[in-house]
Order: sequence, then C-alpha cells, then structure tokens
Amino acid sequence: MEGGGGSPCRTRALHRPSPSFRLRSPSLNIVRLRRVFDLFDHNGDGEITVDELALALDRLGLGVDPDELASTVAAYIPPGRAGLAFDDFEALHRSLGDTLFGAAAPGDERAAAVAEEEEQDMREAFRVFDEDGDGFISAAELQVVLAKLGLPEARNIARVHEMICSIDQDCDGRVDFREFKHMMQGISISSA
Repeated sequence: MEGGGGSPCRTRALHRPSPSFRLRSPSLNIVRLRRVFDLFDHNGDGEITVDELALALDRLGLGVDPDELASTVAAYIPPGRAGLAFDDFEALHRSLGDTLFGAAAPGDERAAAVAEEEEQDMREAFRVFDEDGDGFISAAELQVVLAKLGLPEARNIARVHEMICSIDQDCDGRVDFREFKHMMQGISISSA
C-alpha cells in the first residue's frame, strides 16, 4: 500500500516503541526530555529546527524523510518562529507518546499502579546516584554522576556541595530518597 498517505509506513516504523520513550514519572520525563532537547538544539539558540531534528535523528540512525518530518513538526512550531521551543518539543513528544501508548485517563483504575510505577522509577533514578547503595547521595557520588553525564559542574566540588545543600532539607550533608523525590517533584511542578 505505497503512496497511500505514508501512515502505514510510519505505523510500521513505530510498531515497537522503546519502553523508555515515556517514563512513568513526569518529573523524570521532564529532566530527560530537557537533556534530549539540549542535545538536539545544535546551535544552542533555544529552538530545534526541522534541520536540527533531522540531523539528530540521522545521527541516531533513525533517518527520516525530511518532508514527512517537516509536515509532522510544523503543527507544533508557532507562527513566526523557526523551530520548536522546549514547550513545543514537549507537546510533540507527549502527542507521540499518546499516539504510541494511549493517553492516561485521569482517575482510571490504573492510577494506583501508575503511582507505584512512578515511585519505582524514582527509586531507580536514585540508585543511579547512590553508587555505594547506602541510601544517601553524597557530594562525591553526585560529582561522579555529573562527570559521567559530561556536565561542567562536575569539575568543581564546591559547586557540587552547593547542589547538595540546595536539596538537603535536614542539613546532614547528603541527600536521602525523600529529599531526592521532593526535588524531582519540584522539577515537574516548576516546568509545568
């Protein structure tokens, strides 16, 4: 069924989406999506153009038809702008997620399961930072993770200590799971 509108090809290409496309935790999604946005924004101007998006997808080995990509993305680019700002990129991502996985209806019987899965996602993310498994994130552990992510903050231990202090509610010099969860939920709220 070629030439019949391209949808069958797109559906086949998206037939088996990655389970990590949309994490169950909205705050983890925002953090991850912001990182992806920054990587795709090749020139750092705060917008992702169709060309930048095509280049990023090509580098990931996901070559797409430029015209099809442009028509899909165009609906999310506000008039007068050259590309997707972060909010536009997030809307596109959410729409693709809803198309692939279905929208979560508020108040459906899966709400408790979703909350439980979100908690598990948070704990998984916490374990990435808590390298020694003692239940706390120290400045040294945070510095290691920041270095692995290639973030410049990792080079300055004083900056890492400041980051810990900004999250450390009980002032013990380290971050426990409750403090980490509170921080992640704050990211979700402030970015909404």
